[in-house]
Amino acid sequence: MSQFVFTKRRLLQLAVASAALANSMVWAQAWPTGRPITMVVGFPAGGSADMIARTIAEPLGKRLGTPVVIENVSGAGGTIAGQKVVNAAADGYTLFIASGSEVSIARLFNPAIKYNGETDFTPIGLIGDVPLVLVASPKSGLKTTQEALAKAKRDPGALSYASSGIGTVLHVAGELLNQKAGTQITHVPYRGASQMAIDVAGGNIELAYFMTPTALPHIETGKMVALGVTTPGRSRAAPQIPALSETPALKGYDISLWNGLFGPAKMPPTITARLNKELNEVLREPVVWQKLQKAGVETQGSTPQALTQRIRDEVKKVQSIAPVEMKGAR
Repeated sequence: MSQFVFTKRRLLQLAVASAALANSMVWAQAWPTGRPITMVVGFPAGGSADMIARTIAEPLGKRLGTPVVIENVSGAGGTIAGQKVVNAAADGYTLFIASGSEVSIARLFNPAIKYNGETDFTPIGLIGDVPLVLVASPKSGLKTTQEALAKAKRDPGALSYASSGIGTVLHVAGELLNQKAGTQITHVPYRGASQMAIDVAGGNIELAYFMTPTALPHIETGKMVALGVTTPGRSRAAPQIPALSETPALKGYDISLWNGLFGPAKMPPTITARLNKELNEVLREPVVWQKLQKAGVETQGSTPQALTQRIRDEVKKVQSIAPVEMKGAR
């Protein structure tokens, strides 16, 4: 019969491993308590990011057994909120509804942003993809993408487009259009979607990029004119709106916004795994699925590893149009 001899060193290793496992189990059992979880959103109430957060917050809180409270921290294209989350304790009580704008794009345009989305957050899971839509003010007289491009080429600098901030995916969408079409449509950054919508409807700015959930109600009421969605094909939520890529000058045009759930860096793996599991279950709930689909959010769900890879891929893509002095940013 084989005999096992445990040295003092081996017994110590086993004790350490047991303690680590016990600590992990305590984390899993003790979190969450009755303490509310704060879900930070980088834009004002009423926008698409806020809608997505409010759609998943309540069912997520029910699954976790503790309230999930929304905190809107707007400004700087969502990066003020991003920095707040980076600075928070990595205990699972501060979460971040974020997109590629805040996580992977902004720092490639703005050297003042000190955090690195590839390393300073804990990816939890993908929520879904949202096509963007280019709209025109009804007072601009523009009805189609072709008309907008013709005017932009005929009178360089005459048109301006609004986005939710420098370094957001909406900003990148506009610069991609300028790059492909050879136009000089001027970028005007805003703090969020609400004021953008007011200015487009009022004719204070000719063009703007919005996420589909935000734009559709305004398009339906005639306060905005839809020119095209930014995905290669038409959106399921609004098949009547052509894709920008259907315009010959914009062939191959393709950009969309994804939303995901994050925590601060170095969040315990047990908490990350629990949040990922519950998030994916929430996204399968019929009421949540239907609301997001109706708003144009193509729900996905994913693993933390898949979301990490998506961030890396997006950084590589956006670097091709980032300012020259920022192309080496990592």
